[in-house]
Amino acid sequence: MKTIQIILPALLLATSGFAQDVRYNFATGQDFSKYKIYKWVQPKGADQLDQLADQQLKAAVDEELTKKGLIKTEGDNADLFLAYQVSLDQEKQFTSNGMGYGPGRGRFGGMTTITTSTIQVGQLDLDMYDAAAKQLVWRGVVSKTLDPKAKPDKRQKNLQKAVAKLLNNYPPTKKT
Repeated sequence: MKTIQIILPALLLATSGFAQDVRYNFATGQDFSKYKIYKWVQPKGADQLDQLADQQLKAAVDEELTKKGLIKTEGDNADLFLAYQVSLDQEKQFTSNGMGYGPGRGRFGGMTTITTSTIQVGQLDLDMYDAAAKQLVWRGVVSKTLDPKAKPDKRQKNLQKAVAKLLNNYPPTKKT
């Protein structure tokens, strides 16, 4: 747990050149136009970021929701609760160099070298709950390969870009 609090904030904000993978889901039939005021809450047992990374993440989400006409509150008048969770996974990346046996390469193709490396993938889950019904109404997930060597300004820029992409489809459009 301590390791995730130390490593994850830097890695979540330190993204590389790969595109974010964004997914979302929402309660169909829900009237999202009724949500005007939101409040941040912390889910029990969820891994959280350190104080600095938490502030940066919430500021990026706040900025995007303000553009959509929502108002943040610290009081009890919220009609929408927001919560986030973060996770960090490792994946193997395979890279092939050289020429191997195959069509057009002759009977005894060249030598192919395959190298593997471990890459870090960070994921952010953003949940929105109807405050009165206490039910999940929207969930967005963004994941991205992370670069732990990225500079702070690059991290912040990538965080803002990821959050903007995540909230691009909020509120969901009504289908007629």
